[in-house]
Amino acid sequence: MYPWLDAYVWVTDPRPPILDRFISTYVDVDDPGDERLGAFRRVYLSGVASDADLCAIDELRPRSGGGFSLYLRGRDHRGAIITITDEGAAVLGLSVEAPDELALTVRRAEELVEHLRAEFSSPAGLAGVELPPPQKRSEWDDEGLVLLRVGVPPLAPSPSPEIAGDR
Repeated sequence: MYPWLDAYVWVTDPRPPILDRFISTYVDVDDPGDERLGAFRRVYLSGVASDADLCAIDELRPRSGGGFSLYLRGRDHRGAIITITDEGAAVLGLSVEAPDELALTVRRAEELVEHLRAEFSSPAGLAGVELPPPQKRSEWDDEGLVLLRVGVPPLAPSPSPEIAGDR
């Protein structure tokens, strides 16, 4: 079994149309792999969340609170990952198989990151083999398993109120 390459982009102000476009384009919405996608859509896209929806999203957060990640089945990729960071930004990611030698894997990562950066007007992207999504800005800067890093996310994002939690 081959390892997986994870490519992510930082979206400073993830308004509902941006998140919806990522979901519509990259997520297998008929079989997303996590039933909390519906709750996520109601909380972050339509703004008509119930208490059950908010509880479902809270289940994704670590006990210490803060950011969370939703791991979904991808439409044309192994996985599609949506992370809402502590700061209210989003980290959008895709997972693909990485059976090639390291140089080819890094090249694939570069192409995927640049494609996502252009599509979502992202200031920064990173990729690595089986790289967990950063859930806060300081994790984005961690060198750990990162094979590729382009651009720099802003230090102090100013997300829209609905993303920051002022619901």
